[in-house]
Amino acid sequence: MASSNKYSSSLPLFFLLLVSLVTILLVSWRSHSPSSLVSLRSSSPTSSLNIESDSTLHEAAESPSPSPSTLPETGETSEPPQIKQELVGLLGSEKVDTELKHEGTGDEVIITAHKYSKLKNIEEKLAKARYFIREASKVRNLTSTHQDPDYVPQGPIYRNANAFHRSYLEMEKMFKIFVYEEGEAPLVHDGPCKSIYATEGRFIHEMEKGEYYRTRDPDEAFVYFLPFSVVMIVEYIYKTGLPDIKSIVPPVADYVQIIANKYPYWNRSLGFDHFMLSCHDWGPYASSRVPQLFHNSIRVLCNANTSEGFKPAKDVSFPEINLLTGELADLIGGYSPSRRPILAFFAGRLHGHIRYLLLEQWKNKDQDVQVYEKLPQGVSYHSKLKSSRFCLCPSGYEVASPRVVEAIFAECVPVLISESYLPPFSDVLNWKSFSVQIQVKDIPNIKKILESISQKQYLRMQRRVKQVQRHFVPNDPPKRFDVFHMTIHSIWLRRLNIQIHGQ
Repeated sequence: MASSNKYSSSLPLFFLLLVSLVTILLVSWRSHSPSSLVSLRSSSPTSSLNIESDSTLHEAAESPSPSPSTLPETGETSEPPQIKQELVGLLGSEKVDTELKHEGTGDEVIITAHKYSKLKNIEEKLAKARYFIREASKVRNLTSTHQDPDYVPQGPIYRNANAFHRSYLEMEKMFKIFVYEEGEAPLVHDGPCKSIYATEGRFIHEMEKGEYYRTRDPDEAFVYFLPFSVVMIVEYIYKTGLPDIKSIVPPVADYVQIIANKYPYWNRSLGFDHFMLSCHDWGPYASSRVPQLFHNSIRVLCNANTSEGFKPAKDVSFPEINLLTGELADLIGGYSPSRRPILAFFAGRLHGHIRYLLLEQWKNKDQDVQVYEKLPQGVSYHSKLKSSRFCLCPSGYEVASPRVVEAIFAECVPVLISESYLPPFSDVLNWKSFSVQIQVKDIPNIKKILESISQKQYLRMQRRVKQVQRHFVPNDPPKRFDVFHMTIHSIWLRRLNIQIHGQ
């Protein structure tokens, strides 16, 4: 009897331990399982994603590089059945279902249901925006049909002016960005506003000021900004006396880990609705060593090199603008076509194999194609730009070059000489209408190629350069359709590429 009482008294303890073990296993499983299902609207299936194809919104760009996420040039007359059903429900009066069944306390259920309803509301807004953009794309006029007090997109510089304008208006109406507040300046929340990396610093500063698109409520956000500055981190690394590119990885990886541990949003989408931004050469490397940041997140990069992992369907090509003084007054504007005696111009030091080939072929050899490694004493670089019909923009060690925007500012037709480079805003801009793209193998034929362009065609291209200029100007404060808003619009288009289903 004593023995029987001993075993019977230990049974409750045994069952208690068994229940505790099962509870721990369940909690562990839930914490490691994805908290959302992400639907991509392009790409190929993976084990953790449910992939949907949507060729309407993202047709291939006219580029030898992998196709970017683009606004369509022409509309399609039919929708996939699943998209039709989705849009019918979203455009009707169906209410958001907030009655979710979860285990836990009543407070936990209410909070989860509230967050889920907000996410569902965001996805419904995005679905409506997709529908309106598709409808707008069916209008094949060169001029947008939408009213706008500031600017109405028109002409062949756009892949589809009406679709772009409708997309832009939808973005202004609803798009919200949450900026994480973790981290301290200058490595986070700061960046240079003068120098070749000025666009990185200016974008971070505008987001920090919060006058455009920013929300303080993360549950209302469509995307989430990781506001670290690769430029400032690199400067710090150099100050330590150990300038090793591998040193850029730990700060970026740690920041992402802090965000993932503190907030639910990174794990909810596996990083798909998050974005980073960098104009430094080390930016692509920094993100490539953080798997989800590299494979899933939107990377806004000046170095948009498709041969090094830049994915046009999800990443954004960011303009590189060299603002040595931070002022624009002397940079924008140029001489009339009749006062541009130079056929083509370039000045820059030996920097990569493309420039080596250019300098070897043309340096100081032709008065029509003026190529310098260093300008003569007293000769103004910007005066040369403004006096040239075509401005050569060869890649350096990296594919991006500030000369592209310098040419546009000087109203000089840019000549892109690069490999695997996707120009900025290719999702909406038709670069072939206002620039010349020359393959590296054709560097010896530059003069022949440019002289084959008729005067009539050159004048058309030059007028288009003046028109497209507004999209590259870093105004302070920003103005509608300028480089800040165009960058946001490119991020907006990538967010339209995915759907996040909360669970």
